[in-house]
Amino acid sequence: MKNIFFTFLAICFHSISFGQISENQKMIELAKDYKNFMFRNEPTKEILKEIKSNVPENLKTTSDFIAEAITSKNKLLSQSFLSRPENDILKQLYIIRAINFNIRKENQIDNNKLIDSLLNKNLSVYELIDNYYDMLFTSVGNKNQPFDLSKTNFKMNDYNFKDETEKGIMYLICMDFCSKTIWGYMNIVKPANTSKAYDYIKKFPKFNDQKYYQYTDFYFTDFEMEIVEGKGIQSYKSYYLDKYYETLLSHLLCLNKENKSEKEKNDLLLGSILKESNLYKYTKYQKILESIFEVHKIE
Repeated sequence: MKNIFFTFLAICFHSISFGQISENQKMIELAKDYKNFMFRNEPTKEILKEIKSNVPENLKTTSDFIAEAITSKNKLLSQSFLSRPENDILKQLYIIRAINFNIRKENQIDNNKLIDSLLNKNLSVYELIDNYYDMLFTSVGNKNQPFDLSKTNFKMNDYNFKDETEKGIMYLICMDFCSKTIWGYMNIVKPANTSKAYDYIKKFPKFNDQKYYQYTDFYFTDFEMEIVEGKGIQSYKSYYLDKYYETLLSHLLCLNKENKSEKEKNDLLLGSILKESNLYKYTKYQKILESIFEVHKIE
């Protein structure tokens, strides 16, 4: 009787262990596919079939996301993918991205040990959400070419966000992605090519049926996380609002240089957070912003 019991226990233990290994192995496979095809390379039909086969039940949503993230003509900007996933999905994708970073190194950590350490790590849900939308918009940038979100309208109340912080994270990640399309024209080219930059600005998306800059809900409580690898813990709002203010100021410069109407300039100045002095503490452009509005007071 005792032998039967221990045999049964061993079978149960083996089944549980096998399930864990299988789940880990699938995440490692997904991470490798993500690494290999997240940029320009396009997966074959056979690879996509493998991604969606032999998937543990609780990894199906994650597997579907990775398949979309590495494919051109994807559905990443549909409501189903823009909507906030459940926390377990967020963590799975965080782990997959971490494995992707790990396997790019010569001195790698064992992937199973990495998975175990991250499963046991107490991660802020905001950090997980940041990771999700960073993965999503990185893939949109890499796979959905040429850039044109002019017909995209993000309905921020339709994506299952829990609070204004989560909405703000998604918005700031999206606009950080959009700003990359104009950064080179504004900062590398001398003099700045404001005509080309403005062409891209016109392709920025809408939010809640309004122009991108009319989204101003940034008064959520700041939090800290490691944003840039190796730079330690940083203020989230200081990092992303600073970059966003740079985008708005670039937009304003384009309007000036391209001789756009005073109405367009005033709409940007007064309809965006350019006028929100309570947020200036989050940007290195505080003095520039204050001087802009001093000039307008005098005028």
